[in-house]
Amino acid sequence: MSRRRGLRTLLAGVLLAVATAGCGGGPPEERTLVVLGPWADGEERPFVEALRSIEKQTGHRYVYKGTRSLRETLVAQLQAGAPPDMAILNSPGELAEYARAGDLRPLPERVAGAAVTPWAPTVTVEDAAGEARTRAYWAPIRVDLKSLVWSRNEAADSAPVWCVGLGSGATSGWPGTDWIEDLMLQREGSAEYEEWATGRKPWEETRPVWEEWARILTAGGRAPDARWLNDFEKLGGDRYGLLNRGDCTHEHQGSFIRRHYGDDVRPRPTADHLDRPPAAKEDEDDENAFEVSGDMAAVFRSSAAAWDLLDRLTSKKARDSWAAGAMPGERPFFPGGTTAATGPSATKDVQELFRSAGRICFDASDAMPPTLRDAFYRAVLEFAVRPDDRALLDRLLKQLEAERLLQDREKAFVLDDLCGTPAVAG
Repeated sequence: MSRRRGLRTLLAGVLLAVATAGCGGGPPEERTLVVLGPWADGEERPFVEALRSIEKQTGHRYVYKGTRSLRETLVAQLQAGAPPDMAILNSPGELAEYARAGDLRPLPERVAGAAVTPWAPTVTVEDAAGEARTRAYWAPIRVDLKSLVWSRNEAADSAPVWCVGLGSGATSGWPGTDWIEDLMLQREGSAEYEEWATGRKPWEETRPVWEEWARILTAGGRAPDARWLNDFEKLGGDRYGLLNRGDCTHEHQGSFIRRHYGDDVRPRPTADHLDRPPAAKEDEDDENAFEVSGDMAAVFRSSAAAWDLLDRLTSKKARDSWAAGAMPGERPFFPGGTTAATGPSATKDVQELFRSAGRICFDASDAMPPTLRDAFYRAVLEFAVRPDDRALLDRLLKQLEAERLLQDREKAFVLDDLCGTPAVAG
């Protein structure tokens, strides 16, 4: 009898210890934290090194799992009830969808300051009691500047031959949506851009920028080329960078593309390569607006260790470690346009453009609900093959408008503040 009583006492003690640890009254949890992210094939190495550095500070273990099919992988994990502790995504529209579904955890007060705009706008979500609460759910850990044109120093700007590559695996089409978005921002200004990107502007009103993109693609009598659907950066084998192909002179791409080029390739604002339309408004010209993108960290399994990791990933110490471990042309930018280490000339140029920007707006397609974003990707792929086909453009805009209206009825547009200033962002 005494042996049974002793066993029950022992089991009760074990259960009490487990319960106490789960409530934060015991030692730190030893479970390995899983971070799911978009970097793979060696691109993740500097980030993993930064995680190893954080491990030494905290004593926790982190494992990074990278995939090029991030959305598909994450959705499958959520459906299986086994999400990662943290995921890093570049789509606020997708993140907002997870927040509204209850899959994301809002940022606690201790890390809420890391949710800088326009990379991390607040999201309004109804709680279990039906009460709407507006909170931040993610924070940017690295960013990129878009609205850039790259060319070699000796290339003449008078008659550019544009490098075009729209392929990107499951997300093919986004380099084309970047063109449409940038033209929309430069031509209509940030207020109209934000109206459109957040679902309050009909797609028919974007027709002029689609037609302008068609004129850019086919300038000088250039015919549509099937190679425009090839990969946006890979030429084949170990060759990368469309400008290295030799048959084009200018490339419209974000700041990350500098990793494929040397100091003879430099960035300049898209606005420098566009003719000023006759009806341009002076106040819009003075905006000096740039499109931006980013990689945002969100917690799917709440724990003190997960929030501590997010806090550390947004710290100067982690940024220094991340930048120091990267190749010079691959050193990441952080909110405010800073990078924690010096780099080649192109890196310094991007930093200066970040600092000179009067207005920055988040990538429109990344902020849209995922189904509308994917429809936008498909539309630019179709349009690029037949950019002079007016009937095709009519059909594509009607399809996108139908999707917008469907999303609007479902109240899927939950992001409003997509534009801000570098001062606010930093």
